[in-house]
Order: sequence, then C-alpha cells, then structure tokens
Amino acid sequence: MDVLVLMGSPRRNGNTAALLAPFCAELARRGWGHETVWLYEKAIAPCTACRTCQKDWSGFGCATHDDAYALFDRVLACDLLVLATPIYSWYCTPPMKALLDRFVYGMNKYYGAEKGPALWAGKRVASIVTCGYPPKKGADLWEAGLKRCCKHSRLVYAGMLAERHMGYDVPFMDEEKARHAAAFAAKLCGEK
Repeated sequence: MDVLVLMGSPRRNGNTAALLAPFCAELARRGWGHETVWLYEKAIAPCTACRTCQKDWSGFGCATHDDAYALFDRVLACDLLVLATPIYSWYCTPPMKALLDRFVYGMNKYYGAEKGPALWAGKRVASIVTCGYPPKKGADLWEAGLKRCCKHSRLVYAGMLAERHMGYDVPFMDEEKARHAAAFAAKLCGEK
C-alpha cells in the first residue's frame, strides 16, 4: 500500500514533523510505502476560481501550471492521503489550504456547464495535526472542514490524530504522543 503525506509545516524539525516520525515508522514496519511532500518547498498558487479545470474531465486541467500538477497525479496514485499540518488560527497552513482549494476544483468536475465526476472519489484521507489548544477547541474547525470536503468530494474520511503543544518552553514530543502516532498508523493500515 502507498501513503502520500502532504506536510503543511514550514519547519522540518517542528512538532508536526516529530509527530509524523513514529507514524511513518509504523507504516514502514507494516510494509506500507510512504512519501512525504513538504508543501512549503513547492510552488502552489491559490485558486482563482476561473473554472478552466472544469472543461477537462480527464485530468487536473488547471490554468495555473505549478507544482500542484505533479501533486494531483501523486494523490490519484496513492492508496491513502494524509494531510499533516500544524493548526494556525484554527485551520491548516496557507500552502495546504491553497492546494486543497485547487484540488476541490481540479479533482471535482462539478462546477462547469455540466456536472462531471469526482476524479478522486473513494480515496481515503486522514489528518495528523498539532495545535496549541486542546484538540477539541484547537483542531475542531479543521476536522469539520476536512469532513465536509471529504463528503463533498466523495472521499473516505479515515480519521484525525491531534496532539497539543503545552508551550514553547515545554518539549512537545513524548512517549505517549509517539504511541498515539503509531496506533493511528496501525488503525489506518487495518482499514480498507
């Protein structure tokens, strides 16, 4: 099985990366392949809602030619898509949001003269997030938005792992968080 992790953190050694490490280690232990794409290192322009993508039901069809094209193909090829992001102001980071906006149009051919297919229908999507508030108050809006996106796009929402950072002077990662991350990977590996 193939997992694509879209990493929305700007920090390679940040909290989200630390939480992702035991998750990916568990995937590897179970024989699942995985790739992490750092979105801050990619050129991803925001969607302009021009609807050019709606004229081509066979592919992405976006008028903006940047790194989103290669990511479109990679998302279609994976068995599980994992959106990993710190939560800034109760939602994902800017490159993650820009890419999701582009995908909602480019993957879903709903917005043209005729309603077309969802090219990524049936794709399993999960999320790994870190936040500075209790997850029920820090990551709830992100999860609600992601669930709505999944329903709209005919994706299969597979769940979210959210862990809190207690403050800048407190280490983020600990054994309990590592266990949670490995257990989340195990859960996702067990689902079809």
